[in-house]
Amino acid sequence: MSTRNTSIIVLSLIAISIVAGVLLWNQLPDQMASHWNANDQVDGYMPKFWGVFMMPLMVLGMYILFLVIPGIDPLKANIAQFRGAFNLFIVLISVFMLYIHGLTLAWSLGYQDFKMSAAMLPFMGVLFIFIGYMLRQAKRNFFIGIRTPWTLSSDTVWEKTHQLGSVLFMVSGALAFIGSFLGGELAFWLFFVPLMGSALFLVIYSYILYRSETHS
Repeated sequence: MSTRNTSIIVLSLIAISIVAGVLLWNQLPDQMASHWNANDQVDGYMPKFWGVFMMPLMVLGMYILFLVIPGIDPLKANIAQFRGAFNLFIVLISVFMLYIHGLTLAWSLGYQDFKMSAAMLPFMGVLFIFIGYMLRQAKRNFFIGIRTPWTLSSDTVWEKTHQLGSVLFMVSGALAFIGSFLGGELAFWLFFVPLMGSALFLVIYSYILYRSETHS
């Protein structure tokens, strides 16, 4: 995906979400739900202003950051090699965040006959499957990917860590997708445990690879 198309899609989605919030303003409560626990119960609220505008503003800030990163990274030539996948990631993460925003608006309007986890987890699963795909494409850089002192010090360690990381993140995403149909705490743990376990393992794995490379 080109950077131009990415910009058009993301900025259009942000504009739509802001307009929707403004149009729905008078129908929304002064305190809007902002957080759900593992049992799909609301346990956090925020003022209406932030409930309507915080997520679109966060997406806008994230989008600007993602535009800046490829230009300031000392290894920006490497980012250029997988820029298409990175641009698609920007679109997907923006869609995901604004989808959550839409669910929050719907809940606050009284449409509460759905479980937040069941609505979120399938999309999260797909998102992490794609992140796994992007990791396979990623070249060594300082901002995007599995950045440990050891992956950043060696192209070989970077490549091997990201090849394994690609598989682990795809598996974590698939488990999250499956867990979304099971519901409750089991769904949460099927997503959280594999993801955190994968992240920790990859840090250790990159160190082992680096030690093996430097002491061979």
